[in-house]
Amino acid sequence: MKKGSLFKQALIFLFTLALLLSGCSSQEEAAQQEGNKEVSLENVPERFASGEQVKIKVIRKIGGDDHTAQFLAGAKEEGEAMGFQVDVFTANGDTAKFHDAIAQALEEDYDGFIISHGDDQATVDAVKEIVERGKSVVAFDSIGDLLEIDGVTLTSQDDESLATLALDQLIQDFNGEAKIVYLWVDGFPPMVRRNAVYQEKLSENPGIIEIERFGVAAADTSVQTQNAVAAMLNKHPQGEIDAIFATWDAFAIGAARALKEAGREEIKIYSIDVSNADLQMMQEEGSPWVYTAAVDPKLVGAVNMRILAKKLAGEETPQTYDFEAFLISQEALRTSTEPVNMENLHQVVDGWGQSDAFEEEWMKTLKEYHQ
Repeated sequence: MKKGSLFKQALIFLFTLALLLSGCSSQEEAAQQEGNKEVSLENVPERFASGEQVKIKVIRKIGGDDHTAQFLAGAKEEGEAMGFQVDVFTANGDTAKFHDAIAQALEEDYDGFIISHGDDQATVDAVKEIVERGKSVVAFDSIGDLLEIDGVTLTSQDDESLATLALDQLIQDFNGEAKIVYLWVDGFPPMVRRNAVYQEKLSENPGIIEIERFGVAAADTSVQTQNAVAAMLNKHPQGEIDAIFATWDAFAIGAARALKEAGREEIKIYSIDVSNADLQMMQEEGSPWVYTAAVDPKLVGAVNMRILAKKLAGEETPQTYDFEAFLISQEALRTSTEPVNMENLHQVVDGWGQSDAFEEEWMKTLKEYHQ
């Protein structure tokens, strides 16, 4: 047989094989998109049972921290488990990027939006436009004016409880007499709510005296906080600072690093929010980080997605929803025989990360269908 003929047959064989493999791959992808045919979708809302692709955009203003990563992961995992396409974006504290992302997503074919930490009038205007175009919106820890927009649900961590849990513990531990550093940044709705509690606690407890404060929201918040706290420590020798109240765990991380470097672990940290990085630092030998009040950020993302799914299904949803707060102590973490992280935190904090809020039976069916 001639070489040319052999070469031509080889090409035909390879081409046929490629078509077969491509066909198998396409069939597998189609089967995956269609889901498990053994699961009945009879009681699932028509929008989801019909096989129509649902596209969700999650846009968060703040970022650069593990709390943000956990929130986005919770929303994405919950949505994808129900068969949705979920795209996420964080602006890392950049207001212009945040609003650009919303404007761009509005021009794309998304069915629903989760907006996190929108804190200005421009956010209100953008959400109004989203709703006017027939899209559904759930907003987390965002400006209260969004409540004036029909159909929008505003969710939040119970910031009053978070601040109360941490501050009450600080006041109790120091018998109402302490000189503290306050780490806080203005301009964000949850920070405004936390600050209101802080001011109230100070007025009720005149023995709690603020001697310094610092706060900035940026991509490098922890680094800037570390530098600021280090400078404060230089101004105040041992005995002049008893504790630090950090209204965001990104602040607490920076503060803990500064205290460790300066050998000032006698100063105790009380904070709000939690992440894997936080838990690791709290469990370190000699760590000054003794308490943090928090809501599971991954659960927050998941529940926001459930509320959005109910909106897309045409079901009734509340105007507001607050997540229950928990107080996590260094002492409780150290009772564990293994390192505690976000996955096993529930073993030392009862009720942590567990909620069936807004999880309808049809959602469980969708998850089973798409697993």
